[in-house]
Amino acid sequence: MDKIAFPNLGLEFMVNKIAFSIFGVDIAWYAIIITIGIIVAMIISYRNAKSIGLDTERFMDMFFYMIVFGVIGARIYYVIFNFSLYKDNLLSVFNIREGGIAIYGAVLFGALTVFIYTKIKKQNFLDCTDCIVPGLAIAQGIGRWGNFINQEAYGYETNSLFGMSINEGNRIITVHPTFLYESVLNIFVFIVLIIFFNKYRKNSGEVTCIYGVLYGIGRFFIEGMRTDSLYLGAFRVSQIVSLVFVVIGIGLFMYLRSNNKIKE
Repeated sequence: MDKIAFPNLGLEFMVNKIAFSIFGVDIAWYAIIITIGIIVAMIISYRNAKSIGLDTERFMDMFFYMIVFGVIGARIYYVIFNFSLYKDNLLSVFNIREGGIAIYGAVLFGALTVFIYTKIKKQNFLDCTDCIVPGLAIAQGIGRWGNFINQEAYGYETNSLFGMSINEGNRIITVHPTFLYESVLNIFVFIVLIIFFNKYRKNSGEVTCIYGVLYGIGRFFIEGMRTDSLYLGAFRVSQIVSLVFVVIGIGLFMYLRSNNKIKE
């Protein structure tokens, strides 16, 4: 059991990374929390697809492939930017139980999977992504609590109100709980997206654009606080990707509205 405290808030938690064991195999809380996030995302995405008249059977087939390749992509993305950790033992690349995934890898590979599937099945790609991104946002908000259990994805040392005390290398440090900041960000993004989807969506792709802009801006600043960022040279990879999301999101949204492609 590990103790995690928020001293300025007077809160303490005793956490165990392992939830239970089955036939000698440890089941981590992280895996359970991620699974819950995926299930919630699936339910929300299904309801969104049904509400705009998509073929829900094909949509759920696509969703399954998206999850599979999204997980693979999350691992590939992490390994590429941390290859020094695996170059001496390439088989360890497949040992995902030891951790090492990146959300942007999941998003990019998941989007590519949806694009290929919709082209093959002659579905509307942006309608599908609009249905998916609200669920994606809330799944990210849920999934970040797996980082809390694992005492990871935190930021620099701080004395702020929300400072979180953890044990790092046999010493107690108080850090920015960036997992918490991002969880709150994602819940906020989910609320905005689901309201926009139900009341204000006029064109295929608008909800997807708003996700890219809101999450990209929030993640850019939160990433600047983290101590475990992936780097490309002197630049944080997630900040680069965040800026790309923001630019594309704003540009595509303006294009859709300016061309007056209004849904009846």
